[in-house]
Amino acid sequence: MDERRKHETHRQKQETNKINLAWQGRPAGIRTAMDTTTSIDHVNTTANPISFSSDYYDNLKYSLHIMSLCVYGVACVLGVLGNGVVIWVTGFRMKKTVNTVWFLNLAVADFLFTAFLPLSITYQAFNFHWVFGRFMCKLNSTVSFLNLYASVYTLVVISMDRFVSVVCPIWAQIHRNVRKASYVSLCVWAFSLSLSLPHFVFRDTEDMDNSIICYNNYALSNNYTNPSVIQLVYFRHRAMTITRVLLGFIIPYSVIISCYAIIFHRIRSSPTLAKQSSRPFKIIAAIIITFFLCWAPFHIMTIIELKRFDPSNNSETLFYVITIGLPLSTSLAFVNSCLNPILYVFMGQDFKDKFSKSILKVFESAFHDDEGNTYMKTLSTSKTRTSDHSTAV
Repeated sequence: MDERRKHETHRQKQETNKINLAWQGRPAGIRTAMDTTTSIDHVNTTANPISFSSDYYDNLKYSLHIMSLCVYGVACVLGVLGNGVVIWVTGFRMKKTVNTVWFLNLAVADFLFTAFLPLSITYQAFNFHWVFGRFMCKLNSTVSFLNLYASVYTLVVISMDRFVSVVCPIWAQIHRNVRKASYVSLCVWAFSLSLSLPHFVFRDTEDMDNSIICYNNYALSNNYTNPSVIQLVYFRHRAMTITRVLLGFIIPYSVIISCYAIIFHRIRSSPTLAKQSSRPFKIIAAIIITFFLCWAPFHIMTIIELKRFDPSNNSETLFYVITIGLPLSTSLAFVNSCLNPILYVFMGQDFKDKFSKSILKVFESAFHDDEGNTYMKTLSTSKTRTSDHSTAV
């Protein structure tokens, strides 16, 4: 019994040392493939260790570890296959329209992310030992957040495109075409890459406890004893988190919600438009809602995680919230990259027809442009069908 108590005391001292290292910006403990700082299982405190059962804690860490591996593996397989099919259909099989340009870019962002997932899976499987070098550590993190920004801003563009098509149909009829949609998509990728570059700068590798870890080195140095360096770490971590939440979530979704609020109001006033546009509206709405549900917990957890670096914090509740919440929210965010192809299939046409039509027909149904044409018909029954260059939604 005494030996067990000594072992427990020694273990808690080790945990306290790791807590202090994590507080100073050094990597320690459980991590996730998209961890925002260095670890997720230590609350910042220099006080007494948090009282918890070591056996329970070990079981919890192991369960979260296995869960993450399973989720990453499923997301990787389904994401690569599903998004690969969408890229093939929208890029090579279907006639180019504005809609196919938007969905192609969403698929490329998700495919790129899931194609890099084997690196994160290997990192987890090797008990957070990074074997791919410093450059790939930086690139892997950059691709993860490039997916976030490229996806959310493509959804913003889709929302604004639908807004213009419904509110200003004549203008959209004249100006909306595939070439301009392609230029807008390039701008989205350039902007998303610029927002992701800080992750390439701060991501780093370090030898620790006979392992090479991939973590966010906000100090850009190994001097963690200088108070000014520690203060700089706090500032950069806080700035990165707040910027990501604002530019990667709050602002984009404010625009999306505003656009769809006006679209919904306009559709309600036109029964014909409401009936004819129900399918494309539901598909895009489902994509936006799914993205929100998958990424909102991750952004919330990163905000909560900031509290961990408060020197006065010694909350056991916060400890468990971060320990459990961050890997779960990260896994949920990863799952989003494989869901869009599933939504396209099950919402593109009636379920009873799914297995009697080819996959090409399924995606053609999902990406079909028809809302703008319907709206123009409600304005004037004498107008001819939409010209080839118009692809109004």
